[in-house]
Amino acid sequence: MTRRVNPQGEPMNSPTILDTKHKLAKLLQLWLVRHGETEWSATGQHTGRTDLPLTLEGKLHARQIGGFLNGRGFALVLSSPLQRARETCRLAGYGESAIIDANLREWDYGEYEGRTTPEIQVERRGWSLWKDGVLSGERIEQVAARAQRVIDRAAASSGDALLFAHGHILRVLAACWLGLQPEAGRLFALGTASVSVLGWYERDTRVITQWNGGAKERARSQSEVKMTSAERSNQNAAPRGESEQPSLSSRNSAGYVER
Repeated sequence: MTRRVNPQGEPMNSPTILDTKHKLAKLLQLWLVRHGETEWSATGQHTGRTDLPLTLEGKLHARQIGGFLNGRGFALVLSSPLQRARETCRLAGYGESAIIDANLREWDYGEYEGRTTPEIQVERRGWSLWKDGVLSGERIEQVAARAQRVIDRAAASSGDALLFAHGHILRVLAACWLGLQPEAGRLFALGTASVSVLGWYERDTRVITQWNGGAKERARSQSEVKMTSAERSNQNAAPRGESEQPSLSSRNSAGYVER
């Protein structure tokens, strides 16, 4: 592992793996996994240091992540120390190879822990986590510093890295990867049990190659379930004439709520 330097001898922002002949072999990728659903993620409560377990649905989605990754090998697997991330990692099949990294813990929301955005906005009209921060918790610059340490650790590994963590820290990490200010993380919506990939374009530009994988598909499936249920309700509510025939079949769409 080495870093290239520019003509002035300064490191370039392009961690690469070198083969035995010192030729560029590949550029590192960071695979980001947000943990599965918890009770608080389902209700929109800010969950930082509170160590909640996954719901049954969250466990199911964590196993689905394992199916998606399909045993893919990684040079480095890191997990937040909080159980919702560790359990997602284990159920996805990477528990034995994972290393706990405290830098991947979620944003410390201080006095806003366990509260929803609408609840906070009753006291602070127009409040935004990204613009206004929290009381008695972490500043966004502190979260970004932790995210950068994770990026640096991944860049020092011998291959792609897999990270199991939380919504806000991963959004800040993505902004740092792209060279943006940490508050730009507000632009990257990230559902629970999602898989995202940070990589490269033409070997010199950091990009997002996949974002929020799986989350949109589950949300779309759930929309179909709701639509089907509404149609059934309308059919049941409508008066049925003698000549009206009952439906011969009813499509049952399996889906999961993405929160």
